Amino acid sequence: MPSIAPIFGWLSRRAENFIALLLLTMFATFLLQITFRYVLALPVSWTNWTIEVVSVAWLWGILFGYAFVVRDVDVIRLDIVYNALPLSARRVLDVITGLFVAAVLAWTLPKCLDYVQFMRIERTPAMRIRYNYVFSIYIAFAVAVIIRSLLGVWGGITGRSTRYDTPGHPEGHDYD
Repeated sequence: MPSIAPIFGWLSRRAENFIALLLLTMFATFLLQITFRYVLALPVSWTNWTIEVVSVAWLWGILFGYAFVVRDVDVIRLDIVYNALPLSARRVLDVITGLFVAAVLAWTLPKCLDYVQFMRIERTPAMRIRYNYVFSIYIAFAVAVIIRSLLGVWGGITGRSTRYDTPGHPEGHDYD
């Protein structure tokens, strides 16, 4: 039976490429904006599209990145109290927090979806991009976080999850 791991690996690398492209776009646009505004002394109104590009790229970069690129072990968290607890208490916390996050996002998802669909009537001021395209990444983000949270709940219930475990000494994970 062929494994789907190579497919997920390829998709993961493409997601990282997409984030890199968004960062490059933000950086290049930012430099272009500085050049036109301060070197060429063109009016600020002409460069409004650059602010829009950077804002949309930033929004997509943050939400897409957390949903599809950032691994659980790479998330910055305050784990001093969590790691001081026994394993059984950590598992209970994994279940409680995972259920809470999944429930809140699932509860708000229909209203967010309605809002994203409603925003198809509005366009961004400078580039005239429909706002439903701009905000559609939030739906993917919410669904991905719900799935991640429920996987954490399952790991807490079954005891198979070690995704938040860090070394016994608190500063050990800072130098990985």
